[in-house]
Amino acid sequence: MSPEHRVYREAVVLGAAAYAILLQIAHPGVGRGVREHSDFAQRPVDRLRGTLVFVYGLMFGTAEEAERVSAIVRAIHKRVVGPGYDARDPDLQVWVAATLYACDMHVYELVCGPMAPKDKDEVYAGAAVFATSLGCPREYWPATRADFDRYWADMVASIEVDDTARAIARDLFHPAHPVVRALVRVQRFLAAGLLPPHVRDGFGLAWGPVQQRRFDRLLAVVRAVYPRLPPAVRTLPRDFYLRDMRKRASGSGRNRAARGHRRPIGGRG
Repeated sequence: MSPEHRVYREAVVLGAAAYAILLQIAHPGVGRGVREHSDFAQRPVDRLRGTLVFVYGLMFGTAEEAERVSAIVRAIHKRVVGPGYDARDPDLQVWVAATLYACDMHVYELVCGPMAPKDKDEVYAGAAVFATSLGCPREYWPATRADFDRYWADMVASIEVDDTARAIARDLFHPAHPVVRALVRVQRFLAAGLLPPHVRDGFGLAWGPVQQRRFDRLLAVVRAVYPRLPPAVRTLPRDFYLRDMRKRASGSGRNRAARGHRRPIGGRG
């Protein structure tokens, strides 16, 4: 199994979801685009499905499946354009892809232990697809992991959370559905514990010694229990969303075929 498959198959990296989202929207260009064109704060489950289908489709799908999910996202991004932002901007694409790599790797190593440098290099090289599959030129992705570490440190240090990002976060953390609200509360806590302090403070996420002790205890329990779970449990989200992706693709194909059979012979419409 490739190192990137070892990382992205694990359900535990979903603990980085809100952590990555908050870093993404803290970038002014991403934040404005999300605020004006996305409903993910109102439909977090649907938006999560879209992100996971994208990640799992690229990492575990066939070449045809990877191209299909990439094409869907590229088509959506064509419409995400406005004053000061364009979802097709390579700099924005690299930043979003960077969070998908760095946040997931951080959580993976916190729970499953550090990876060998050679394996981390392979994971890093594979993560470039999160940007390049959307049309981002390969040269925009930092050439080496050391280059990426410098890029990441500079980007994170430069973050100044603005009102737009805070408004998105407020909506995200207050969903209407009570079950989703409980799950989001866990994600909010995890994000607060994982974010750099200045970013956490910028979002107004309360944190102190009590929260830190709770976070450390939770992490200790997850470290002790999660690696001992059966592989089928640890890969459940990946397997579910890949099946969902393939079922939907198969249904779309059947629907197109059915529509084609209903056309008049020789017709163009």
